Amino acid sequence: MTDILLSAKNLSVRFGGVLAVNNVSFDVRRGEVFTLIGPNGAGKTTVFNLISRIYTPTTGEIAWLGGATELRLTNQPPHRVAQLGIARTFQNIELFEHATVLHNLLIGRHTHRKTGLWQEVFFTGKTRAAEIDAREKVERVIELLDLQHYRDTMVAGLPYGVRKVVELARALCTEPKLLLLDEPSSGLNVEETEDMAFWIQDIQRELGITVLMVEHDMTLVSKVSDRVLAMNQGEMLAMGTPREVQTHPGVIEAYLGTVDDVSSLRRQAA
Repeated sequence: MTDILLSAKNLSVRFGGVLAVNNVSFDVRRGEVFTLIGPNGAGKTTVFNLISRIYTPTTGEIAWLGGATELRLTNQPPHRVAQLGIARTFQNIELFEHATVLHNLLIGRHTHRKTGLWQEVFFTGKTRAAEIDAREKVERVIELLDLQHYRDTMVAGLPYGVRKVVELARALCTEPKLLLLDEPSSGLNVEETEDMAFWIQDIQRELGITVLMVEHDMTLVSKVSDRVLAMNQGEMLAMGTPREVQTHPGVIEAYLGTVDDVSSLRRQAA
């Protein structure tokens, strides 16, 4: 069995006259944390939207190797993505605010329900068994992410940092093979970001879930990532370990500007 779980080849996407992603290729290996970094507008979230089937690439293909046979992900409808074993969180939290944490997490189990309408209406034995199984799976995630205190709390009343963890928990309730994390540290303070790094490491090591992440916080990137792909203006700049990518001249220039720009900033600061 190949160690590659997802393979993107020559991805490009154009919105009118704007080339948002240009000829991007990468492989995500089973069991790793693979991170996309780059300045705002680099095309990172657009790549996520291509994998999630929110967008369709203008050119290129995405191959999914998480099933019995290789599958062209770009041929699948958006609603099939979660069923295939791909879950996602969003930079802007997408939860049902007027439902409890427990109910939000149970929604994450919908892809595993095998009962029909009439079985649900009459709450048959099969439906009861499915409900018990769903609640057991959800309780394991609640315990993993230390959400016991918030189980029956309405999401609308939760602090922002806890909401981020709840969205992560809901994604885990789908039992994904690949977890897409879109800027998991966005809006978090230093302590909450450290907790997020802990959760990501646990998800990778204890649950064996492969993680594909978009992130700006380089401390978090360095702590949890096995490999990093740096992008700028829709194109690939560098790929390698966090240290290799962060010391790459093209990456430094994309973040800080040219050597002359950096020298000018230093003179102004002095």
